Formats: sequence, structure tokens, C-alpha cells
Amino acid sequence: MNELAAAIPWLGTRHPRAARWLVIVLMITAPLIAAFFGRTWMRVLDFALLYVMLALGLNLVVGFAGLLDLGYIAFYAVGAYTWAFLASPHFGLHLPFWIVLPAGAAFAALAGLILGTPVLRLRGDYLAIVTLGFGEIVRIFMNNLNYPVNITNGPQGINALDPIIIFGWDISRNWQVTDNLSVNSLLFYYYAFLACVIGSVIFIQRMQVSRMGRAWAAIRDDDLAAKAIGINVRNVKLLAFSLGATFGGVAGGLFGAFQGFVSPESFSLMESIMVLAMVVFGGMGNLGGVIVGALILSFLPEILRHHAVPLQQAVFGTVILDPEVLRLLIYALALILMMALRPAGLIPAHSRYSRPELLKAEPTPAEGRA
Repeated sequence: MNELAAAIPWLGTRHPRAARWLVIVLMITAPLIAAFFGRTWMRVLDFALLYVMLALGLNLVVGFAGLLDLGYIAFYAVGAYTWAFLASPHFGLHLPFWIVLPAGAAFAALAGLILGTPVLRLRGDYLAIVTLGFGEIVRIFMNNLNYPVNITNGPQGINALDPIIIFGWDISRNWQVTDNLSVNSLLFYYYAFLACVIGSVIFIQRMQVSRMGRAWAAIRDDDLAAKAIGINVRNVKLLAFSLGATFGGVAGGLFGAFQGFVSPESFSLMESIMVLAMVVFGGMGNLGGVIVGALILSFLPEILRHHAVPLQQAVFGTVILDPEVLRLLIYALALILMMALRPAGLIPAHSRYSRPELLKAEPTPAEGRA
């Protein structure tokens, strides 16, 4: 919250309390604002919150522990397919969400341990290649586990997934207030996802200032030095992988319930790269920066998708570039400019450590001479 409030120009530095209230008001009214532009933008906003959860989980691995993971989307797939297996007609199971969602998180954490165990001694490019391969292996398995026993239904995917039902209330149904007024279900999904994001932020903040957070910071800076001062590098890295994967599993389960359909095409390498770009773009190690980066890079493609064709027709009289090509082009240019102008991200982390308020101020020249 404080990081987001501080990022607001002028108001964040001069009136931090007003900035915090502005952030709270925007969080509450965001779907109502999006509704003025159509239900499509409410749906985009819901998906943006899922990307925020993914970025928060990946930031825990990349930003806090310094472990480059290019296969993070695999944990998203594990959570989504867990929901598809346990809450759909595919296997005839319709378990409640308070069982299915933790099960998806647990299976994703287990997948994180499976990935982390053989790569503990790898760093840098080697770690990136292995995690990239893990993500592709999971996607290929989901794409081909339909023969001789149909487990994942192959490239056709699994549909008719159960929605989230809370105490008998199906939040996927519109709420008919009066004959002329109804509340769209996208609004309910938004607040459900927002509650999960807030819970994730609180949990990660507490982890960041704990002994484990300091151990992650030490490993990120120098794992040999961390091992020399008594940190169990193996267990700490495995915990980072499993905890980061847990957030991916939760986001995947929510995605399955929201979309009502899962297929291997939703978990491609490009999705992993997009989530990593959100973390780097916003500012690795800074929760507020990661949230802002995820929101911007979630909305930017959709804005380009809706306005690229009309803009080209108005300027050139014809469509020169396909919206998808133009979207990726501008997306790449934005990342290049960001890395050239602000390599630490939109909202850089205050320090390399967990609690910047505990750092001593820089000594004055007089103190230095003393």
C-alpha cells in the first residue's frame, strides 16, 4: 500500500495519507469505472488481478531470492488443471472451492519442489534454461495426456468447469436487484480476486521482513557468503520455489473457475515471459512496483488491440500492421526503453534488504572523518 501510494506523482510525497486513501478508493471503484467503458474492460480488469497474483509469486522467486524462473507459468497450469480435474464433469467430481483451491496450491507447491530439487546448484543462464524446459514439459504433457487414457483431454481442453460457489452463492451469476437493475458477475469476481491479491500482499510483506526474507536477500546477493554464515541455502531456495509456485497454483485455480475452460494454449512460454516482464518492468523486489507493472502490461495490449485498427485507418487510410503484430512491437519497444532509461523498473526497490527503515543513514563528512 505504501509503495503504491508513494508512486503517485506529487501527492505521494507531499500528502502520503491522502495518497493511501486514493489508492483504496481506486481499488474499490475500479470495476465501476471500467463498467462505463463496457463489460469487456471489466473482464480485462479481472484478468489483470490474476496477473498481479502471478507477478507477486514470481517476484518472490526472482526479486527476493534472485532465482531466475522462465517456467513459472507451469505452476499456473497445475492450479488450473487441478480445478478442472476436481470441479468439472471431466471426471465427474464437483468438490467445493475451499477444497479444490488449496489442493491446486498444494500441487503447485509440490511441482515447485520437484523443479527446485535438481536445479539447486544452477545459476544464471543455466537455471533459466532448465526452468524454461520445465514449463514446456508441463505444457506438452497437458497437450498429450489424452491417449491411451484421457486425463487432460489433450489440445481440446476441459470445459464446463464449476464456478466459485461461496455458501451456496454462485458468484458467476448476475445478481438481479430489480427488474431494471442487475449486478454483473464480473464485479463479484473482481472483489474475490482483489481479496486474494490483498491476502497475498500481506503474506509476502510479512515473509519479506522475516528471517526467511533476509535469508533470501542474502542468497540473492551472494549464496556462497550466505552459506558461510550458516544459512541452509538448499532449504531456503526450495522454500522460495515452493512458495512462489503456491501463488501460481492459486491464480491458476481462480483462472479455471473464472474462465470455465482450460487448455494447454493458455500456458505457453510467452505467458511466462510476460509475467517476468511485469516483474522487471515494475521493479524487482518492490511489491508496489510489481503490482503497477502487472496492471500496466495487462491493460496495454488490450488498449492497443482495440485502438490499433481505427487509428491506422484514420492516419493512413488502411491497416498497415496487424493489431497482434503491432501489440507485440510496441510492447517490446516499451520494455527496451524501460531497460535503457530505468533499469531498476518503474518503482525501484528502496534497498537490497528487507526493511529500509532499519538501514543507517549515510554518514556525514564530519562523521566519516571522526
